[in-house]
Amino acid sequence: MLNILYLLVGVALLTAGGEGFIRGALGLAKKWGLSALFCGLVIVGFGTSMPELFVSVNAALNNQPDIAIGNVIGSNIANVLLILGLCAMIMPLTVAPISLRRDALMVIAASVLCIALSSKGVISFAEGLLLLGALAAYLTWTYLSEKGQSAPAAELHAAEGQEIENVPQSMFWSVVQLVVGLGLLIAGSQILLKGAVGIAHGLGVSEAVIGLTLVAFGTSLPELTISIIAALRKHADVAVGNILGSNIFNLLGILGVSSLIKPIQVSGRVAEFDQWVMLAVALVLLLFLYTGRRLSRTEGGILFLAYVVYIGVSYVAFTS
Repeated sequence: MLNILYLLVGVALLTAGGEGFIRGALGLAKKWGLSALFCGLVIVGFGTSMPELFVSVNAALNNQPDIAIGNVIGSNIANVLLILGLCAMIMPLTVAPISLRRDALMVIAASVLCIALSSKGVISFAEGLLLLGALAAYLTWTYLSEKGQSAPAAELHAAEGQEIENVPQSMFWSVVQLVVGLGLLIAGSQILLKGAVGIAHGLGVSEAVIGLTLVAFGTSLPELTISIIAALRKHADVAVGNILGSNIFNLLGILGVSSLIKPIQVSGRVAEFDQWVMLAVALVLLLFLYTGRRLSRTEGGILFLAYVVYIGVSYVAFTS
């Protein structure tokens, strides 16, 4: 019970910290006159992945590579199956593929790159640099190609920043929220890891299973919050765009930073099963964007059910 409490407290702190960090960073960005495009693309895109970053970095520092990579892979799976599934069940999602085409293809490319790098069983320091270089190239390309334009993709990224409410108006409160958010992220990641490892030992399952399921779900809550709010406001493009951006940052940024700290060992189940599930759900999302252009409540229910099945398989077929 104590480990469950640690897990719940850790998730709560990570969620509050992530939201505080995003609001503080957006407040500072507006004070400094940064564009809405930059705020949506970088601050919101990176900010919603802050819980994953702190948990994976802490796991790498504590020599828990299964949690470090499982958190990233599991979050990407949850983002598509769980979050978009729930959003579509609440409000059918109709999107304009032209505004999401590049990011959707980038998710596929990042997934394939991750699979290729992990094929030898470890993601090294040099490969971490490669991942971060790919992220920097993507952000630079995106920002320069959309700056000063009214292209659909530029409008989408700008709209992502506008979904965040209660952004502080003063420099002082922006800094306070940013600092407090970072503190909560640090504390939350440590407490969550303590609870997650304890639960894994108590249930007799591997840390990879816990990282891919409980930890990944907990760190995905900021994406869940923003996407559901966007869906309720009938901003389907923003909901889907938030997921795509988060998945890109998870694979290129978080795995990159984590492997710089310590080479990330890739467990057999992740290499043989989970990363392929991640690629499959990314392809399903791409198919949705390029064909029906609408995710109905029924299709959202199918995605949600697929996530339940994935969780069940994780605990039944991969207990060690």
